[in-house]
Amino acid sequence: MAEKIGFDNEKYLDEQSAEILKRVARFQGKLYLEFGGKLLFDYHASRVLPGFDPNVKMRLLQKLKDKINVIMCIYAGDIERKKMRADFGITYDADSLKTIDDFKEWGIEVNAVVITRYSDQPSAKAFKNKLERRGVKVYTHKYTKGYPTDVDLIVSDEGYGSNEYIPTNKPIVIVTGPGPGSGKLGTCLGQLYHEYKRGAKVGYAKFETFPIWNLPLSKKVNIAYEAATVDLKDVNLIDSHHLEAYNETTVNYNRDIEAFPLLRKIIEKITGEESFYKSPTDMGVNRVGFGITNDDIVQQASHQEIIRRYFRCAVEYAMGFVDKEILERAELIMKKVDGKPEDRNVVIPARRVAEESEMNGKGSEGIFCGAALELKDGTIITGKNSPMMHASSSLVLNATKHLSGLPDSLHLIPENVINAIAFLKKEVLHGRVISLDVEETMIALSISAISNPAAQMAVECLKELRNCEVHITHIPTPGDEAGLRKLGVNLTSDPDFSSRSLFIN
Repeated sequence: MAEKIGFDNEKYLDEQSAEILKRVARFQGKLYLEFGGKLLFDYHASRVLPGFDPNVKMRLLQKLKDKINVIMCIYAGDIERKKMRADFGITYDADSLKTIDDFKEWGIEVNAVVITRYSDQPSAKAFKNKLERRGVKVYTHKYTKGYPTDVDLIVSDEGYGSNEYIPTNKPIVIVTGPGPGSGKLGTCLGQLYHEYKRGAKVGYAKFETFPIWNLPLSKKVNIAYEAATVDLKDVNLIDSHHLEAYNETTVNYNRDIEAFPLLRKIIEKITGEESFYKSPTDMGVNRVGFGITNDDIVQQASHQEIIRRYFRCAVEYAMGFVDKEILERAELIMKKVDGKPEDRNVVIPARRVAEESEMNGKGSEGIFCGAALELKDGTIITGKNSPMMHASSSLVLNATKHLSGLPDSLHLIPENVINAIAFLKKEVLHGRVISLDVEETMIALSISAISNPAAQMAVECLKELRNCEVHITHIPTPGDEAGLRKLGVNLTSDPDFSSRSLFIN
């Protein structure tokens, strides 16, 4: 069955590149463009806009690469507290290194890295040293004096002027960075200050994919953005500034709307003239809404994403990462769209398998875990845990057997291979848990494929699991989560632990 498509990447690319170039022309040939959200691997966008290429924004930059410089920002505090990018399971500083490498692969150089709100924090200093010793130009910007209320101090040599100017030589300067609060806006405005002091009349604009400004508040694709930023307490609102200026209803989020009057004052102080921006919507160049080709498909996909976000929040609450208030907000957002956990087709089958496993006395060490996967044609595959295999591992093997047309009773991984891994984990590495997680299972399967044609068929089918829906009745172990992430499935789990141990490795 063909995947449902609700988004046209080519139309979006044409619209978006034209809009950016139009904005550059408006500012006499040089624009600082703040890039919010994920430049690469934007899986949230690909989930709520089926057909959206997660790397389409990089394709856009590649299209404009002769016209761009790139500045990457990272907040020193995020480095210090080892803030994580959830979809990759890596820290923000590691993500920055990865992004620089990714840019290179796309033929684009990152001109500079800026560590913002820097005050000699040990981890931030070590990160700076690491980059510089690998030949990357690094700037450190201190907290801006007077920010956010004293405009006269902010826009002065003691404010923006106290931070070093970053030389650029292209008409479009992309300012990006991992996560919110990375200092992208401050870096853009600081550069504007220095540029105007040098006599260059440059401009600023913002590229933010969500919320989609020309779609109503009630659209689930916009509500899904609220679900995705529930920990930031972002709320979508009618842009009151835009409504007052143009009598036109557009959507933005609370932080941009609240910050706009101050931002406009800062820009006017820097430029010495009235800003032509009348609203935060004016500042944006986003054209993603014009790439939507099937609203129904987008609505359905967004509904599912809202539920996925609720599950994620429930797990983060169980693990102590968020407060109950955040979980309750995630639940309210889900209820706003009349959603419930069971709207995910894989939830009930996974729970049913766990219940049946308990009734039959299966499972492992008193834990009865079930997993379910929905294939592209709607077929539901299930798996359960055992003393030798995690539920997710069993699920992956069962799914590949189904896709390969192999009998369910067939053992893809020989018992001696499983026993050899178990011996290694227990007797050599002194591990307590010997059952195979997803990563270990895929390695064992690939080894088995050398001598087993059936296993080879199963290995070849692994790529067909990408973008399939998966639910597990227990929080996945690190090896399960990493393996499922690499397979590219859309994973949720119930907020229950798969072990009675407090430490799971």
